[in-house]
Amino acid sequence: WDAMGKATGQSVTDLLGGAVRDEVPLTALITRADAPGATSAGLPAAMAEHAVRVVTEGGFTAVKLKGTRDWEGDVAVLRAVRAALPEVNLRVDPNAAWSVPDSVRAGIALEELDLEYLEDPCTGIEGMSQVKAKVRIPLCTNMCVVRFEEFAPAVRLNAVDVIHGDVYKWGGIAATKALAAHCETFGLGMNLHSGGELGIATAAHLAVVASTPVLSRAIDSMYYLHADDIIEPLHLENGRLRVPSGPGLGVRVDEDKLRHYAGVNEREGDLTG
Repeated sequence: WDAMGKATGQSVTDLLGGAVRDEVPLTALITRADAPGATSAGLPAAMAEHAVRVVTEGGFTAVKLKGTRDWEGDVAVLRAVRAALPEVNLRVDPNAAWSVPDSVRAGIALEELDLEYLEDPCTGIEGMSQVKAKVRIPLCTNMCVVRFEEFAPAVRLNAVDVIHGDVYKWGGIAATKALAAHCETFGLGMNLHSGGELGIATAAHLAVVASTPVLSRAIDSMYYLHADDIIEPLHLENGRLRVPSGPGLGVRVDEDKLRHYAGVNEREGDLTG
């Protein structure tokens, strides 16, 4: 896609149908690791304080809590965050750590908080369908619908409301656009998952979002947490990334930085945290 854009003098956004937006909001991610030393009783307040700080400093309009097996503790944290940030779009993603019964209990307890969606509370399409039948919060997934073969069963079982795309998980830019067409056809919402993309892949995600009306939510992205990159930094302001407008993906690789980080990787191996 980048080569085609550069050869024809067009942005990937234009190759995909043209821009419907030129900025993309990002989601602020919070985890229990952001409140080290907090006691169980003090965790909700500490997490809420951290969330307020992140939103205030970064200008984010959406916050996602990475959930844990402790669903009751997660509910307490979300209640504190909602009280501190009444206008923010709030989400939680336990990565399928909850059982179906606990997902139902948590979902009912969270209904009063007006969550944007509940992401993968439990495992599998069947489990999600059981939760959706009893909980009024929209359900999102990037775990039980990650291939086109899983789309039809999820629709038949009424298991999800929002599906996360990803240019890696779904097989590229064209496949992710096809997923968007499926979601629009069946009246589902769509968002983008993040696997920690660096700048090049982030630019690809931005081109997809910029050209796809259904992708109207703040996307998941770790880009705002990066200390450096092998491209000239993407423009980030008020919790939003500006979509590059140059030919192709609109980014240029810094060959010196590429060699530098290749050397670091060769000496130290992959960095995991």
